[in-house]
Amino acid sequence: MKKGQKILALLLAGVLSVSMFGCGQTKQAAGDAKEVATETESEDNILRVATSFAYPSLDVHKEYYGWYTSIYGISETLFKLDADSKAVPFLAKDAVADGTTWTITLNDSVAFSNGEALTADMVIRNIQRIAEINSRFDIFGTFTYEAKDDKTIVISTGDEVYPTLKSDLASPEFGMVDLDHTKDFDHNPICTGPFVIQEFIPEGDVTVARNEHYWGGDVNLDGAIFYYMQEDDPKLLAMQSGEIDCYNSVSSAALEVYKQEPDKYNVTSVAGTRLQFYIVNENRLDDAVREAITLTVDKDAIATYLKGTVTAASAPFPSTSAYSQVSIPAVDTAKAKKLLEKDGYTLNADGIYEKDGKPLQINIAYYAARSLDTVAILMQEQLRAVGIDSVLTVEEDPDATYISTGDFDLALYSMISDKCGDPLYFIDSTLAKDAYYNVGGFEDAKCQELIEQLRVETDIDQRAKLANQILQIAIDDHAFGYVGLFNHTTVMKPGVSGFAEDSPFDFYGIDANTTK
Repeated sequence: MKKGQKILALLLAGVLSVSMFGCGQTKQAAGDAKEVATETESEDNILRVATSFAYPSLDVHKEYYGWYTSIYGISETLFKLDADSKAVPFLAKDAVADGTTWTITLNDSVAFSNGEALTADMVIRNIQRIAEINSRFDIFGTFTYEAKDDKTIVISTGDEVYPTLKSDLASPEFGMVDLDHTKDFDHNPICTGPFVIQEFIPEGDVTVARNEHYWGGDVNLDGAIFYYMQEDDPKLLAMQSGEIDCYNSVSSAALEVYKQEPDKYNVTSVAGTRLQFYIVNENRLDDAVREAITLTVDKDAIATYLKGTVTAASAPFPSTSAYSQVSIPAVDTAKAKKLLEKDGYTLNADGIYEKDGKPLQINIAYYAARSLDTVAILMQEQLRAVGIDSVLTVEEDPDATYISTGDFDLALYSMISDKCGDPLYFIDSTLAKDAYYNVGGFEDAKCQELIEQLRVETDIDQRAKLANQILQIAIDDHAFGYVGLFNHTTVMKPGVSGFAEDSPFDFYGIDANTTK
């Protein structure tokens, strides 16, 4: 019986049904002599992982499929994002900017799993293919490229400086593929990673084996099996039964179970890059009310209520990043009340502040996903305790309603704040003039000036300094509130390590150093 079938049979014998497992059971790779899913000695070095998502293709460059070829240890990029959100050398050893020209130098030893060397020409063709088939990176189609030699690529970004090029190249969609020898991009791309595809079931399980010719040296694992388990309960039960070794995106309920047996489960948690935040409408609320809201919303209390699934945020990015070093005021409800009273508000018989006979009531708009429904209720309670009344307005599609209309006093939203180890994306989306999410009337000339500098600044340290100044202006203006960053929480059996448990990003998994 194959391993996917064993897991299914075990859990079905308990309390689960087949439907809870989504698609697929692991099948033996056709023509492959190595049976990784049987009870053999080699299985001891096969990592078994539960995954929440499964996709129809392994084409690294299409859609977001590169996230998963990266997790599976198949594809690698020129640069990689470290635990501090910095783009560090990987397949490339350097990238130097000179105005609108970037020069990238490849490592000497990099080769694909078939032994073919990664050349400058192949890198250029990969980037051009990405620009052609993935609209999120179509700007790369406007650049010009030259292979100075087999290891040196020169990229010209045209008339404008493009400072985020190195961090963009760390995006998993920029995983390098042997375009000349890959015959099936959707099912078996030839890449540079420490593992190769052994069996791929579209929208189901994935089995990988060690790349015996890995350019980066020894690979610890013999292979890994990624079982598609969409629901939380099957993952918990499979972990308890010993049928899987690790998984991430642990639910709060499962987290409580694992914490009770620390000798059996190693749980790590780091703040990730998906942010819960709110926008305060300056067109409707004056300075005193906005500041009173800032002084009242208790992010730590919200994080505690959400039971370890989020980390209280001071900025839009994990605190370990250089561009997340800002100051936020401590919760001070007494000061909040004094601000309102100085602004002419008095408490009425119902314990709500009012001015000119009109109670202070704000409209909190939200959508019921990413725990925003819970956040909305908790914020309503916190504000009510200091005398600010509120009504909750839930929308199914925030982008088609309150984000596009501006019909709110306080709007909740959740999004990936840091896609590639650089602050510009989030800042440009929320704080720039006429930005998509700048729908609360925030406008500051100094802030806009700094944003324009950030667009062209190539020095990493200076970019971080600019980002911190920009964020501080918005924080001091009480225009935005950063509530929580969803935790990247991983559970592993004792002995398992190197499953990207220290990374805030969701697109890393096994690599050559992963152990079981």
